[in-house]
Amino acid sequence: MTSAVTEEAWNEFHSVVNMTSRELQDWLRTRAADEDAEQPPPHAGNKTGRRVLAILAKRPGDLTEADAKVMREVVDTVRAQRKPELEPEAGDGPWRYALMDIGHDPLKSPSDPAA
Repeated sequence: MTSAVTEEAWNEFHSVVNMTSRELQDWLRTRAADEDAEQPPPHAGNKTGRRVLAILAKRPGDLTEADAKVMREVVDTVRAQRKPELEPEAGDGPWRYALMDIGHDPLKSPSDPAA
């Protein structure tokens, strides 16, 4: 790779981010909607979640140092909150939702980085 992100970092990021970009986008929009909103805003969600969406839309060669930093933060957060094997596990709602906000659903199997 000729970007700011190594192949190892790319694969690790994609192994912990197990939600598709569509799933993450829908989740962030749902979380941002309130009962008074007719339609969720198109750029809804927390800053890190939006950054993860942007990274998922990029090719490896287009990633920047800022993207690499976000990728490391996401991997570190998920690894700190989960067992290393990332096998599906239930937890309380707030814990699961916080991880889903950054693209990791603890009830889904880990992503295959080769896919």
